[in-house]
Amino acid sequence: MMIKHHLSEKLLLAYSSGNLPEAFNLVVATHISMCDECRIAACAHDAVGGAVLESSDCVEMEPNAFAKTLKLISDQDEPMLNDINIRRSGKSRFPKPLQDYVGGDLNDVRWRSIGMGVKQSILKTSKEATVRLLRIPAGSAVPDHGHQGTELTLVLQGAFVDETDRFGPGDVEVANEDLNHMPIAELGEDCICLAATDAPLRFNSLIPRIAQPFFRI
Repeated sequence: MMIKHHLSEKLLLAYSSGNLPEAFNLVVATHISMCDECRIAACAHDAVGGAVLESSDCVEMEPNAFAKTLKLISDQDEPMLNDINIRRSGKSRFPKPLQDYVGGDLNDVRWRSIGMGVKQSILKTSKEATVRLLRIPAGSAVPDHGHQGTELTLVLQGAFVDETDRFGPGDVEVANEDLNHMPIAELGEDCICLAATDAPLRFNSLIPRIAQPFFRI
């Protein structure tokens, strides 16, 4: 797998320090389970963070702090994305971090049509941002749109092209308020992406704007 588009140092640092919304954490964790380069960079950030903690002054903790921490972990409903060394298991289409959220693999995804052949499946995460799987039929386009915040899009299968470049398996496109584009899935096989957003998209045509509230995009 030749990955051309990687995560920025800013995103990797925010992931390592625990400052990303859960939806963005999932995209980052899934990408670095596919990408040796970004996984090494993330490990380096973790090592720096550990060194900083070791050099910090000690603070007295409550007598039952450890027990409280164990209880918080045991009460955790959502998967914890703290193991960046997990690879794809067997012949799975999805890396392990994503499998935990889907509850299985590609065949277990509950797709919902959003028009023009495109399907989505919104995954359960915290409310700060939204993450969804998108299935775009080969040769089809996502309506022309801009962004009111940040969008991370990771390609899992197939590929798409837009005004900036081509994105294949493992590639991440980072979009912000400056980017207006119309992604088009390449011919050959459906393009499946994992996309996280922290604000609604800004569609340029009427019909997608009308449908937008119903599909939470």
